[in-house]
Amino acid sequence: MQIFLYICSENVNFRAKMKGLKSNAVFVLRNISIAIVLIAVGLLCLIVWLRRYTEHGIEVEVPSVTGMYIEEARGLLGSEGLRLEVIDSTWSHTSPLGTIVEQTPGAGSHCKHGRSVYVIVNASSRKRVPLPDLRDMSYRQASGTLRSLGIGVEEVVYEPSEYKDIVLDIRQDGVSVPEGARIEEGSSVTVVVGFGKGTEKVSTPELRGKTLYEARALLLSSYLTVGAIAYDREVTSENSDSFVVYMQEPFVGTMILQGSRVDLQMTTDMEKALLGSQSEEGEEEFF
Repeated sequence: MQIFLYICSENVNFRAKMKGLKSNAVFVLRNISIAIVLIAVGLLCLIVWLRRYTEHGIEVEVPSVTGMYIEEARGLLGSEGLRLEVIDSTWSHTSPLGTIVEQTPGAGSHCKHGRSVYVIVNASSRKRVPLPDLRDMSYRQASGTLRSLGIGVEEVVYEPSEYKDIVLDIRQDGVSVPEGARIEEGSSVTVVVGFGKGTEKVSTPELRGKTLYEARALLLSSYLTVGAIAYDREVTSENSDSFVVYMQEPFVGTMILQGSRVDLQMTTDMEKALLGSQSEEGEEEFF
């Protein structure tokens, strides 16, 4: 009898445990189902929001803004819901200054509202290039160098010189252009070329206290050229513009043939350059 009662009680406990396990499983499954439904609803809401935010499937055709000025292009793109961003500038001979020469995306392509169209603009001013040292160079070589820089030769002027077909000077608007000066690309210059010594004599001008640029211009005005140049100290980037002539050969007032060279001695000491007078004997001893 006791064994029977024990077996019955164990059977009841087993059934209770199974019932508890089933109720727990149902609870877990119910929660998992609710979580899955919530996640699915959340993903669906996110997809709908993203489609609206990115305007999925809604695109506009990009208009052509090439050749337009910035403000004109900005207004046109704005009317289409697009933005304009300038990313670079360049220089073009064929486009008006300050206009757009290139755009990305290109005209006719499609993009979404609010996107940017990136443009490259032609510079609002002409590019300037530094003039290299062309003096004492053959005219053929100098003209080739100028062409490579985008500078044309407007006129060739021949003047007496010690050597033939050698460049004596570069001028623009009648003014001598020094080495390193920046010239607008596409502009033209006058090249002064030597044709050899002339038959007439001219007086050597006073050059003391003049910079090399000033001395060169003064000599050219007398149909003379700069010869050997010597410096009384080392030339650096800091003092190169401070040197002036303090001795010359031939000396001041000497009558020499047109096209002859005048040698120069340079110093940074202005007092030294202007102190005392030069004599032919003193200069001959120096040079």
